[in-house]
Amino acid sequence: MPMKNSMKMHRAICNITQEDLAARVGVTRQAIIAIEHGKYVPSAVLAMKIAREFNKPFEEVFSLEETD
Repeated sequence: MPMKNSMKMHRAICNITQEDLAARVGVTRQAIIAIEHGKYVPSAVLAMKIAREFNKPFEEVFSLEETD
């Protein structure tokens, strides 16, 4: 099941670049790009670290995409 995210919006609100976010959570900028574009589903730990950087609950940043 695909996972959606609102990372790009939250990064813009917090004025955080992809590079900054990557450094804060311990991954590469390419990993952040892949997650934002839905090409990579982060581990639960990484997703929680990302949400924490935005000071948001996990569910506000990540959600499962509903399929029929």
